[in-house]
Amino acid sequence: MKTGLDGKNVVVTGAGSGIGLATAKAFLAEGANVVGVDMNPGEIEPLTGSRLVFLKKDLTGARVGDEVLSAAVEAFGPPAVLVNCAGIAPVRESALDGADADWMHSIDVNFLSVVRMCRALIPAMVDAGGGSVVSVASDAARMPDPFFAEYNVTKASIVMFMKTLSIEFGPKNVRVNTVSPGPTRTPMWDRPGGFADSLAEQLGLSAEEAIRHFATTMRRLPLARLASVDEVAAVNVFLSSPLASFVTGAEYTVNGGSIPTV
Repeated sequence: MKTGLDGKNVVVTGAGSGIGLATAKAFLAEGANVVGVDMNPGEIEPLTGSRLVFLKKDLTGARVGDEVLSAAVEAFGPPAVLVNCAGIAPVRESALDGADADWMHSIDVNFLSVVRMCRALIPAMVDAGGGSVVSVASDAARMPDPFFAEYNVTKASIVMFMKTLSIEFGPKNVRVNTVSPGPTRTPMWDRPGGFADSLAEQLGLSAEEAIRHFATTMRRLPLARLASVDEVAAVNVFLSSPLASFVTGAEYTVNGGSIPTV
């Protein structure tokens, strides 16, 4: 099935690794032109070419949205699609452990970066006749976890902000949606000292055994495994495409069947 994204201009944040990298690759496979934005080149910089430009940007900068828009227009023309994938997930021993500065950093990276990008790119989409915005939130927005309080709150904020934008800009032919992955095997799981190693130490299991235990016993996912980044990227691409032309204000869960607690 053709997605209708051939030749479309796309901006993806958090494109250096994980879901953002997989999303950028998926758009390239559909024939789109991609501007990938990240603080760290990760694995995307070697892929740069005629249809992929990498921008090394700190998304906490006040003018970063305008800077990305200018670079995107210079590279390919006005963007038709924005996918916000950038994010951090600090782990705390308690929901009360984060200092003000910790909270503000999480809000800045996870939520205000989305606001900045939308503030700059949506008006350009309106001027160009329309477009699509997809922001990656998380199941964590609806599943309270004291270890990830900052992450939970910022991801819940994204869900509501996207719904709010969908109401305002739907009449202007800009669709705005959210993708909320469940546990997904990103580099945060597999890096040294990451989630897998922490679980393995806690449970006295190997990393792979600990991941299976997490999926089947701790989270009780009906599909009994973590998502791959490609599975989340596929939904990002679908919602960005004309195949989802009557979808806006939606939150698509990619969570293996888990049931949120709130």
